[in-house]
Amino acid sequence: MKKLLIIAVLFAFSTVSLYAQGELDEQQKVFFRNEISFAILLNTDGIGVSYRGAKRIDYLNKRLIEIEAGTLKHPKEYKLSNPYSQSGSFVFGKLNSTFYLRGGIGHQHELFKKADLGGIAIRYFYSAGPVIALYKPYFYKVLYPISANEFEIKEERFDVSIALPQDIYGRASFTKGLDEIKVLPGLFAKGGFNFEYSKEDKIIHAIEIGAQINAFPKKVPIMAGSDNKTIFFSLFISYRFGMIIDPLDPESNKLSNIFRRKKNN
Repeated sequence: MKKLLIIAVLFAFSTVSLYAQGELDEQQKVFFRNEISFAILLNTDGIGVSYRGAKRIDYLNKRLIEIEAGTLKHPKEYKLSNPYSQSGSFVFGKLNSTFYLRGGIGHQHELFKKADLGGIAIRYFYSAGPVIALYKPYFYKVLYPISANEFEIKEERFDVSIALPQDIYGRASFTKGLDEIKVLPGLFAKGGFNFEYSKEDKIIHAIEIGAQINAFPKKVPIMAGSDNKTIFFSLFISYRFGMIIDPLDPESNKLSNIFRRKKNN
């Protein structure tokens, strides 16, 4: 993950040094305009998705509103499988599957503008707000011997008396335990850099890298043991795509335009 982040940064900065060689941008510039975008996030403690609305404050600054959802994992989550069954993998010692839902407000400032279609715009951003951890019990299919050649399978939560992964046949269905979801509120903050490289003025394609923190008033019970955490710090990299909202051209505001290639006249 860290190597991937370093490579992304080096690539972005090397491309910026060459942006003046790109195709001249002849599309109409609308400087005071808003944006909507979506992102797929890869964190060092999970994955997620994001929605962002950006409203222009002035030529270089925007106000951000974000909604994000994703998974929250413990560093000691390792997938195993029972060598005597083909029932899939499971995480030995896991108590709860944990997800987060958060909403925040923030700010984005443009450091380097994209003067043409072959360049990259570089911005920094930060946001903060409330976060909710949603966690549900993680159930196993546990083997219980009936006779020398027969076993009974029971769906149970993790028990410290289960000493070996061989005692577990596999993971129970994800829907098991949905009626036992618990909620833990907290706060989050994040910040990073946005490298926007779209070749069309009204379409957004960007890579973002940065760091984030989720903090809760008590430990989130993800794994069995005493090393669960109240604070989750992670690095992230994401791919963001979206569009400029142009009130003068409603036809261009359709979401289907995001991945549509520009036609050459």
